[in-house]
Amino acid sequence: MSSLIHDLLDPSSMPEPTSAVHLIQTHISLIFVADEFVYKVKKPVDFGFLDFTTLERRRYYCEREVILNNRLSSDIYLGVVPITYDGMRHRIGGRYQEAVEYAVKMKRIPEAMLMKAMFRRGALNEGHLKGIAAVLARFHSEAESSAEIDRFGEPDSFRVNTEENFAQTKAYVGRTIEQGELDALQRWTDRFYESNRGLFLDRIASRRIRDCHGDLHMEHICLADPIIIFDCIEFNDRFRYSDTLSDVAFLLMDLEFHGGRGASKRLWDEYRETAKEHGQESLLRFYKVYRAYVRGKVNSFQLDDESIPPREKEEALKRARAYFRLAMAYIQGS
Repeated sequence: MSSLIHDLLDPSSMPEPTSAVHLIQTHISLIFVADEFVYKVKKPVDFGFLDFTTLERRRYYCEREVILNNRLSSDIYLGVVPITYDGMRHRIGGRYQEAVEYAVKMKRIPEAMLMKAMFRRGALNEGHLKGIAAVLARFHSEAESSAEIDRFGEPDSFRVNTEENFAQTKAYVGRTIEQGELDALQRWTDRFYESNRGLFLDRIASRRIRDCHGDLHMEHICLADPIIIFDCIEFNDRFRYSDTLSDVAFLLMDLEFHGGRGASKRLWDEYRETAKEHGQESLLRFYKVYRAYVRGKVNSFQLDDESIPPREKEEALKRARAYFRLAMAYIQGS
C-alpha cells in the first residue's frame, strides 16, 4: 500500500481543496486527515478476528462502519467513497476508473475537543464526566438485545476472546510481554471463569448483554455539544455483543492508563448511579484486565506492520508494555 499512501498524502488527491494531508496508522487502518474531512482506509490484513483481505470485504466493512457509528455520531459519518487509480496515481473519488480501494468519509472532529486531549490539558471536568455517563447509560439501555446477543455474554462464549488474546500474544513474549506476565494473567483469568460463572449468567438474566460500542476509549469521544462517540467495532460482532460493563470498563481502564484514576472513579460513580449498576466491582475489574490486555495486543501487532515507520513502532512497543503492566497491576493481590 506504499504507493497509495504516497499518493493520498498529496493534497491534490483529495476531492475537496485542502492545504495538507497527514496520516495516522493503526494495526488495521490508514487514516488520511485533511483540513475538513477524514478518509479511513482498511488495510488488507487478516488477524483471525477480522479479515480485510479482499476488496469486497473492505467495502462491506466500510459500509458497516457507517451504519453502526450513526448510533452515537449521526452527522459525522458521511458515507463510503471509492479510491481510484488512473495508471499514474491514486485519488479519492474519480469519475471513470473502477475502485481499487474504498474509504469511509467523515467530518473532521476538532482534536482539541477529544476526551484524551481535554484530559491531558486538565480541562476534563465533572460536567463532562456526567455527560459521558448519561450518554453511555442511555445508549446501553437502548442498544439492541436478543437471544443471539445474550449468547455472547455466556462465560464459555466470552472465553473465546480471552483465549484468542493469550494465543495471539505468544509471538510477542520477550518483546512487549514477559512469559511470567502472560502466564499470571492467563491463570488469573481461568480462575475467574471457574469461580464466577454465576456473575456472567446473572448479567444475561438482567438484560445487560447488548450491541455495544466495543472500542470505547478516550480517543473516540469528542466533548462537543452534543457529545460525539465514534469509531465503534464493525469488523466482528462478538466484540460489540458484550456486557455493557465491559464496554464502560474500556473507558475507565483508558483513563487509569493515562493517570486519571480520580476521573475514572468519578465517571464510574456517575455511570453506576445512572445505569443502576451496583455490586459489580469484581466483574468490572475482570473486564478492565481484559481491556488492558486487548490494548497491549493490538499495539504489539504494529511491530510487524511494514508500513509503520520505526519510530512509531518504538512508541507502539512502549505502549504495549505499559498496557500489559496495567493488566498485571489489576490482578495484584488477588
